Amino acid sequence: MKKIRAGIMGGAGYTGGELLRLLLRHPHVEIAFVHSTSNGGKPVYQVHSDLLGETDLHFSSTYTNEVDVLFLCAGHGAARKFMESYTGKALVIDLSQDFRLKGEHVAGDRAFTYGLPELQREAIKEATAIANPGCFATCIQLALLPLAERKQLTAPVHISGITGSTGAGQSLSETSHFSWRNNNVSAYKVLTHQHLAEIRQSLEALQQTEIPPIHFVPYRGNFSRGILTTCYLQTELTLEAAQALYRDYYAGHPFVHLASENPDLKQVVNTNKCVLYLEKQGDQLVIISLLDNLLKGAAGQAVQNMNISFGFEETAGLNLKASAF
Repeated sequence: MKKIRAGIMGGAGYTGGELLRLLLRHPHVEIAFVHSTSNGGKPVYQVHSDLLGETDLHFSSTYTNEVDVLFLCAGHGAARKFMESYTGKALVIDLSQDFRLKGEHVAGDRAFTYGLPELQREAIKEATAIANPGCFATCIQLALLPLAERKQLTAPVHISGITGSTGAGQSLSETSHFSWRNNNVSAYKVLTHQHLAEIRQSLEALQQTEIPPIHFVPYRGNFSRGILTTCYLQTELTLEAAQALYRDYYAGHPFVHLASENPDLKQVVNTNKCVLYLEKQGDQLVIISLLDNLLKGAAGQAVQNMNISFGFEETAGLNLKASAF
């Protein structure tokens, strides 16, 4: 099979680095360029030090339109600005939040398709531009999609979630310094997190009705990568009925797994998996959802979307293994 050519805009950040690692090992991809305005001319291993000996690629301060797929790993707002002048014909996969919401998903003559494979696989196959979901949004939607499909989101949903420091990006801030983050946990954007809009958009489209309130409290964790969320809501479903519903929904989706025992974060870190676990306590259904924010929550999902779009095996280049230690 002929390889496709890929370009990465904004390749010096965390998600750009993850994309590099995945695409360097992808059986159907060759990397045409890795763009970085601030690192043009440098070997990529000077920024992503683990790639020493893995590649001779250098960062480029320019880019070419002669690619089949273009990943945008620029900051929020920068992707929309880039698309205003982009004239290439490549499939564009944007990892920012610029094009995720209806009404904000159009750039020039392109309409971005929301790229959650477990919801939009058929639409992704036809897309010319894909808006990769947010990391918390992915984790929470995968916890709730089966309920929405069966119109079972009839009570308010309460969610708590904790994320690693890489979720804040590579730029330094007060709350990303080691001395602040280590041995520390804090809540932030309580009930106002920006991913709530895309979560509601997807769930209401699937349930085909307005859903009850979603109350989400996110936390900053004192670890590098990974997300764990706990959702709970009132329902008449038995645990056995809920488990069957989830097994049926995810039967054809290779990266979502239903656990029989309460999982832990190390089961998903460094993988493209999302692991779900259900409990029933009284009339409350509890759904625990875990994933790696940089992979299934970002770069891994972007490659999954690329695989679907180009007709590759959905798991190509994504057979990654977690470590128990």
